[in-house]
Amino acid sequence: MTPNIARVALPVPLDKTFDYLIKAGSFPVVGGRVKVPFGRQQLVGIVIEITDKSDFPIAQLKPIYTVIDQAPLWTSPLFSLLSWASHYYQYPLGDTLANSMPGLLRKGRAASTGTLKYWAITEAGRDQPITALKRAPRQVQVLNILRNGNRRHEALLAEEVSSATLKTLVDKGWITELQEKPRLVDWHKHFAITEEKPRLNEEQALTIATINANPEFGCYLLEGVTGSGKTEVYLNALEPILAAGKQALILVPEIGLTPQTINRFRRRFNVPLETVHSGLNDTERLSSWLAGRDNQAGIIIGTRSALFTPFHNLGIIIVDEEHDASYKQQDSLRYHARDLAVMRANKENIPIVLGSATPALESLHNAKTGKYHHLHLTRRAGNAQSARHGVLDVKGLYLDAGLSAPLIAQMRKHLTAGNQVILFLNRRGFSPAMICHECGWLAECDRCDAYYTLHQQSGELRCHHCGTQRPIMHQCNSCGSTQLNAVGVGTEQLEQQLAILFPEYKTVRIDRDSTRRKGSLEDYLEAIKNNEYQILIGTQMLAKGHHFPNVTLVSLIDVDSALFSNDFRASERLAQLFIQVAGRAGRASKPGEVLLQTHHPEHALLQALLHKGYDNFADNALIERKEALLPPYTHLALFRSEANNSDHVCQLLQQIRGIFESSPLFNQDIFIMGPNPAPLARRAGRYRWQLLLQAPDRKTLQRMLAIAKPAIQLLPLAKKVRWSIDVEPQDLT
Repeated sequence: MTPNIARVALPVPLDKTFDYLIKAGSFPVVGGRVKVPFGRQQLVGIVIEITDKSDFPIAQLKPIYTVIDQAPLWTSPLFSLLSWASHYYQYPLGDTLANSMPGLLRKGRAASTGTLKYWAITEAGRDQPITALKRAPRQVQVLNILRNGNRRHEALLAEEVSSATLKTLVDKGWITELQEKPRLVDWHKHFAITEEKPRLNEEQALTIATINANPEFGCYLLEGVTGSGKTEVYLNALEPILAAGKQALILVPEIGLTPQTINRFRRRFNVPLETVHSGLNDTERLSSWLAGRDNQAGIIIGTRSALFTPFHNLGIIIVDEEHDASYKQQDSLRYHARDLAVMRANKENIPIVLGSATPALESLHNAKTGKYHHLHLTRRAGNAQSARHGVLDVKGLYLDAGLSAPLIAQMRKHLTAGNQVILFLNRRGFSPAMICHECGWLAECDRCDAYYTLHQQSGELRCHHCGTQRPIMHQCNSCGSTQLNAVGVGTEQLEQQLAILFPEYKTVRIDRDSTRRKGSLEDYLEAIKNNEYQILIGTQMLAKGHHFPNVTLVSLIDVDSALFSNDFRASERLAQLFIQVAGRAGRASKPGEVLLQTHHPEHALLQALLHKGYDNFADNALIERKEALLPPYTHLALFRSEANNSDHVCQLLQQIRGIFESSPLFNQDIFIMGPNPAPLARRAGRYRWQLLLQAPDRKTLQRMLAIAKPAIQLLPLAKKVRWSIDVEPQDLT
């Protein structure tokens, strides 16, 4: 019998596929998109199977409206990876496939590059005197750009040129729009190294030789101290891959790390390079996706979602800062990009390199058990020396916006010598709370169990959990007093105080608030590199991966807030943060210094990091994890639930616990904790509870989840309460 039924995965929160009739003359392909009716709407889904059998009568099946693709969207290894991820992370296949596509493909846009819009300057525009347009700087900017050649529409928008400016110039007859069909380019023919390579030390050379020795699958954990030249290892590992005409995928944890990384790779190789990150619009994201698939990009650098980019001929994957928590997706498909990258490399049968100065304990465990090849870089590249570490005991000292007198003195010493200083404070805003001096009332978010953060520059109070904003209040809501004081220090307050303490030096603040405008982060980094700013204030986004050769002093302003936590991963994250931040100091030939301000200089974790380093900490932490039966020696699944009714939330998790306890797989090696209120028990007006399931191995965990999930979905409360499963959770809050 001729197969005439397509089994389609749709972007709906249901663990099932749907059968549709194939109309005569239309030929869907497995892995391709189709548009189908679903209730009163039309959805774009993915064909999973073509068959001649259905559990429903043929007469009840609806026909496919439109066949969108004539070829699969993904290669076989990548499609297999997505199917595996759906199963492992307990997320519907249709939603998993939809999440892996650019937004325009989810809407049914053709998976091919159509005509591209270009802008060109006309003769009238070329004849315009620039001096006559002093009041229209954006128009001058566009004309100057186009005098050097035609430019793509997206490229102009990326340079902060508005559509209104372009329309004005068109109306004046100074520029004109062109439509061109893109030409496919064989970049491999022109491959070359375009800069002089630095001399490698013995460790780097041995590491590169080990990685390049086998073109097939192998996972290499590259543990290198900050400043040891890991990026140079990446570049050398890529050279034979690109020379053979294969492509490379480089994952970085955050968009903030992208500019410097991109420039390093562009200077070294004359191959087309694309980026994938949250700052791209839909058109740009689709363009990068197509460039990978059609072999129009030799290198793709991106954040975690770049992992799902299809490649024509992928040859290597590199995961930089592999320990970083931002590789874990915290909603929808809750995947870990590092772990999925290893799985993708396995399915593609290519090498993968995981690089970090502070590897995750899970990665170190895999290296110690022989699953990963463990490579070391123990010396800083060039003449750079390891930074000196010191602790400033601030007990009994007056703190000026979080700064102690000894720290201020050290800052002045380094600044007077012509160097730069980084102050690290992982708390944006002016102050984390406002308190009434008369009665002790605190300004608390109405929708969350959290306090408002004061943002003085924008004149508002913000909740960093639900995004609620309100104007700064001037009277206490409890007693009416006007004696409202800011409590604690944020990056805004620190910046303001430094302008008073060091008026002769320029200060720049790098956090999510100051870098919202597109391109602003790149501008700041370039200005820092050119020594335009001498004092750098930053949150976590300034701590990772950046190379500032003139920075000789780094200080962590508030270590204490990270020393005590109910999260078992807190000590690991603090250790990683300390090493990463310390690595910003003394990266060139200048000696560096790292100072930690704390009320607890005797704390065991700080002492271990200061005197014995990260390796010693990691060894001891793994021993503790093993004794406490914590990951990586056991495996977790976290059930979260939230609703406007607290009783419903708790009752659902109680019922879920009952399902697990009645499972035939449940035994003394399985541990269930909860249900308990989440650490942030109410967020955005919804009550939040959680239940933690612990199993001795992945296989048991997956089998228990596979058996329990259908039963959970049948619970009446499961339809009233928002709930989710997070397999291998990284954040227990």
